[in-house]
Amino acid sequence: MGYRKLGRKADQRKAILRGMVTALLQHGRIVTTETRAKEIQSITEKLIAKAVKEADNYTTKQVKVSRVPENAKGGRQTTVVTSKNGNKFTKFVDREVTTELARVDNPSRLAARRLIMEWVYDVETVDSEGKATKVVNKLFDEIAPEYKSKNRKGGYTRIYKTDARRGDAAPMAIIELV
Repeated sequence: MGYRKLGRKADQRKAILRGMVTALLQHGRIVTTETRAKEIQSITEKLIAKAVKEADNYTTKQVKVSRVPENAKGGRQTTVVTSKNGNKFTKFVDREVTTELARVDNPSRLAARRLIMEWVYDVETVDSEGKATKVVNKLFDEIAPEYKSKNRKGGYTRIYKTDARRGDAAPMAIIELV
């Protein structure tokens, strides 16, 4: 049978579904029509399953990081320098090189991340602490480990049917992450 066409051309249909899958992963629940919810559910289940499979597939290693020192206001740190002829001017402080532990994806996790990025728009989400993270990173760092720790083998989303939409009486549904 395949998939639902949703009364749209292929490019429009894919754009709608990408937007809704992104919104579902970003917010945890969305309201849409029943048929769209069923399509979103099948796509999202596959993406989450792929992320859960690759949740712990990374290594950590020492990486050199070059940073510009910041002042108290968050801007670049400067110093006052005097030239040969006595003129004073401000100069940016040189970059400082440090080493720190960084997480590096293994090849299969990287491939999974790239496949998921085909279905998820590059959108940032802000968590309760005010920290911005991309939706793909949220999927791999927050959502997938949670499902893996619960030892869940599917059924990552749930659909609730609601009243018909006012205006065209389309059957509506709420889809959410379990």
